[in-house]
Amino acid sequence: MSPRHPPNAFRVGLIGYGLAGVAFHAPFLVTTPGLRLTHIVTSNPDRRRDAARNHPDARIVDSADRLWDAAAELDLVVVASPNRTHAPLTSQALALGLNVVVDKPFTTTVREALPLVSEAKRKGLILTVYQNRRWDGDFITLRRLLAEGALGEPLRFESRFERWRPVPRDNWRERGTPEEAGGLLYDLGSHLIDQSLLLFGPARSVYAELDRRRPGVQVDDDSFVALTHETGVRSHLFMSALAAHIGPRFRVLGTRAAYVKWGKDPQEVKLREGRRPDEPGFGDYPPEEAGTLGAAEDVRSVPTDPGAFKSFYEGVVQALRGLAPPPVDPLDAVSGLAVIEAARLSAAEGRVVQIERGAR
Repeated sequence: MSPRHPPNAFRVGLIGYGLAGVAFHAPFLVTTPGLRLTHIVTSNPDRRRDAARNHPDARIVDSADRLWDAAAELDLVVVASPNRTHAPLTSQALALGLNVVVDKPFTTTVREALPLVSEAKRKGLILTVYQNRRWDGDFITLRRLLAEGALGEPLRFESRFERWRPVPRDNWRERGTPEEAGGLLYDLGSHLIDQSLLLFGPARSVYAELDRRRPGVQVDDDSFVALTHETGVRSHLFMSALAAHIGPRFRVLGTRAAYVKWGKDPQEVKLREGRRPDEPGFGDYPPEEAGTLGAAEDVRSVPTDPGAFKSFYEGVVQALRGLAPPPVDPLDAVSGLAVIEAARLSAAEGRVVQIERGAR
């Protein structure tokens, strides 16, 4: 079955209107040419009111079953619901012949993910995973510097998503059970792992420390993952809710130079503030947040390229039109899940875990 091609715009149903749906998906669904947000699924009364106010042209329904009743009116479904629901909802959407964008993490396990990839391929449907951090401005800058050979041969990649949040929030991501697939490894780790695999290729081994530091949490909130890539590059990935002093976002060491970048991509903050991604300069970094490149005392400032989260959904439109592959190959997300599973095993057993070649 081929993706459908409506005359004006692809009709989109959004499942979930929490933070992911409100801040990271809906703004792009209403500003990306070629997409039209027609349905929103949320059962929470307050969120239903917010959705109706913010998107008066969309139909608000209280369950995925109600959305499936309207499957003939849809071309694409965005799954932005809690992690444990990603696999069943994606499976249901594919069964109805709908193209799917799934928020990260793709699913909770590799075993859940692989049949979905196979089913989408069998039906000729678009299936992709929202790894928007591929379009962080500092990550775009780093990819460019590596492509230019500015660092020489890369040796070590240090990457951090750290926060100071000593009191956990009362939600499933922080206080839920492990079965909810909450915690930083699934949340921020999905991004850090995806970026490292995209930069340096498959990982052959994983070592991890997954800790629960704050009272009341049942999932990791202070974690470290070390990857050894098949290329020999080592990635050290840090994620924490208890970082009283935030480290550099990137420190990348090469045989010729190092790239160091502090600070966060500005797009997330703007989205959380309710700003639109089509406003001028949306992805621009302040000049003072440039990175540095060099060795020893010979270091120069490197302006950060603009971030471009919008590129993901622009890529979705191109894929739906049959003009390009999906912006994120779902098999990339499967490779990330294999690393997450290896990291969990490593932390539980206190050892380095090898990743089988077929899972890379």
